[in-house]
Amino acid sequence: MLKFYFNGSPNPTKVALFLEEAGIAYQPVAIDTRKGDQFKPEYLAINPNAKVPAIDDDGITVFDSNAILLYLAEKTGKFLPANTPANRGELLSWLMFVATGVGPFSGQAVHFKHFAPEKVDYAHNRYQFEAQRHFGILNDHLAKRRYMVGDTYTIVDMDVWGWARMIPFVLGEEAAAKYPNVKRLVDEISARPAAAKAIALKDNFKFKAEMDDEARSNMFRHLSVKAA
Repeated sequence: MLKFYFNGSPNPTKVALFLEEAGIAYQPVAIDTRKGDQFKPEYLAINPNAKVPAIDDDGITVFDSNAILLYLAEKTGKFLPANTPANRGELLSWLMFVATGVGPFSGQAVHFKHFAPEKVDYAHNRYQFEAQRHFGILNDHLAKRRYMVGDTYTIVDMDVWGWARMIPFVLGEEAAAKYPNVKRLVDEISARPAAAKAIALKDNFKFKAEMDDEARSNMFRHLSVKAA
């Protein structure tokens, strides 16, 4: 059975959404990053980058949420657009847009908004600006279509949903209203039974909730390293 290494953060949750949507039997394996589970040798053998999510599909290991989505979609033939060169180009472009832009800039926006031990106005403004810019691009794209690629629900929509459902946390409580087309997509996906299961998966496990010294040491290892 496929093993799914996860916690409740955005990137694992979008993979959980695919697993539930596709009806794939899987064994969830909790990785508590605030306790440092991601640095255990047995997990580093699966994902040397010490991040979640990752999967072990009968000995085939895949890490990074976008790689996992594409791997599972191509393996199962599910939640891909019609097989045309144009759709393939769009699929890869938007997957990479989320992987290299939406996710990283949203993550840094969250860090400097909520978790940085020092308030650095330059860093906070830069990442808020870039997160807003990326969500704005998604919003403009979705103004012209129901879904991200083609005319069907695909892994790109799942990919966007993972971070877009967190816009209030990333940008502030009122921010979602600034991106009505993104919100429409998020609301549609969130209403699906598979999404409810994906979001609730973490509730079956005991994850550390406190952001104490142990958690900060494991989540933000740069605090103990003078890199420059």
